[in-house]
Amino acid sequence: MMQNINNYLGNPNLKKANVPVEWTEEQIEEYARCMKDPLYFIETYIRIVSLDEGLIPFKLYDFQKEIVGTFHKNRFTICKLPRQSGKSTTIIAYLLYYVLFNTNVSVAILANKAATARDLLGRLQLAYEHLPKWLQQGVMTWNKGSLELENGSKILASATSASAVRGGSYNIIFLDEFAYVPYNFAEQFFSSVYPTISAGKTTKVMIVSTPHGMNMFYKLWTDAENERNTYVPIEVHWSEIPGRDEEWKEETIKNTSQAQFNTEFECEFLGSIDTLITPQKLKTLAYLDPEKSHKGLDLYESPQKGRTYLLTADVSRGTSNDYSAFIVFDVSEIPYRIVAKYRDNEIKPLIFPRKIYDIARAYNEAYVLVEVNDIGEQVANALQYDMEYGNLIMASMRGRSGQILGGGFSGGKAQMGVRTTKAVKKIGCSNLKQLIEDNKLIVQDYDCINELSTFIVKGSSFEADDGCNDDLVACMFIFAWITDQQYFKELTDHNIRQQMYMEQQDQLEQDMAPFGFVIDGLEEENAGNMTDEYGTRWAPIVRINDSSW
Repeated sequence: MMQNINNYLGNPNLKKANVPVEWTEEQIEEYARCMKDPLYFIETYIRIVSLDEGLIPFKLYDFQKEIVGTFHKNRFTICKLPRQSGKSTTIIAYLLYYVLFNTNVSVAILANKAATARDLLGRLQLAYEHLPKWLQQGVMTWNKGSLELENGSKILASATSASAVRGGSYNIIFLDEFAYVPYNFAEQFFSSVYPTISAGKTTKVMIVSTPHGMNMFYKLWTDAENERNTYVPIEVHWSEIPGRDEEWKEETIKNTSQAQFNTEFECEFLGSIDTLITPQKLKTLAYLDPEKSHKGLDLYESPQKGRTYLLTADVSRGTSNDYSAFIVFDVSEIPYRIVAKYRDNEIKPLIFPRKIYDIARAYNEAYVLVEVNDIGEQVANALQYDMEYGNLIMASMRGRSGQILGGGFSGGKAQMGVRTTKAVKKIGCSNLKQLIEDNKLIVQDYDCINELSTFIVKGSSFEADDGCNDDLVACMFIFAWITDQQYFKELTDHNIRQQMYMEQQDQLEQDMAPFGFVIDGLEEENAGNMTDEYGTRWAPIVRINDSSW
């Protein structure tokens, strides 16, 4: 506590606690006006640092006024804003207003990094120092991570995590650049902290970010747009910011790239650059809410009699970094569909086989293929020997042919599942790209879409972007690899490669076909006939002018 006192006692710009102040009548009226109108307070008394002009009054743009008004009137707000739009400064100004004119309130400033959160608090503290003394509250605590005022109000700055504000009671939680918070942290945060916020009647959650893939920010934003949650969405286009025009856009694209501009200024949820699935296709993927959801298991379609299902599983060590996951595909017809998915980062390899067994049996004794790299072999062995599951797909090594799928120990060096080699991953990723982009695999699961949006080129292969996961994508590219196996073609009577080839040939022939000539039957018999330069005679397309047809 002594260190906190020393931090601000030497600052002549701060009002000390327990120091009486005599107010004039004009100051009382001004204080009442500021309390009533946050916009007036911000534009009259907040000072910000401009790169070109130094310390200047904060004059709000029209969209910034709208943001402040929305924050003030609503409990839950989510903002999708471009880079360098003054979004953080706007929220900081409102938070300063909030702690000054409300007693005994607590505010949490959370960002993707602790350093970023402390920088935001530093900006708030700078604005506080330049307030008139009569408008300030006495300072009780003042440091890089928190401050406490004489009226009992507090502000904490920290990285966004489940433990950051656990055990505390907060009136406002401000989440800055929430799209850049790693998915597992964002998920843990909302599951542990959100219930305490939603329990209050005046508590607020303010989320502000530039998009960065199809993660939890994307889900919250999409749900807000479709009124599936109670967040009020605010979107700002880069052209609304003074000084930004088409000339500025062209210069920015030249200095960066079109893809980067689309993400950071057009605010498109494109995910990472150089994704396996093209950004244009990713934008069209829409997720559905599952019919049932329980402890990591999401069911989109219940098992149907007579249909064929296939389950692919990716096994982790049961640590918080990676997930054990499986996906159930309906392979009865094309396009294939994801009907169920499971993902959990805490389930142990000893328990995971039972989860696979129960779901596979429920889905008409689904065929099961387990990825057996590392400890995956333990899961496959448990299914085969301990649970005696009959529809476990095995693979045999066939020299240059690589791994060949089969239903039993039929030649070659057999194993209980598939080993993800470079060849398997390369073929699987190539097939997955074609299946999704040609609408032969329907993906409507939020977590799958999220992982696809950050599954990028790294070296000569594809991997999850930094801070992201690809466990569900692994299940998908293993499935895509299966679809090109003879065993799968015999199992489902589908030759997906041949079908897509035939469709592409038909499309090519349609694109190259001549237009023809249309007549209505009233012309002479040979009207419309023509002979090209190669001597080929083309007959007309005849339209019968008869109302009975």
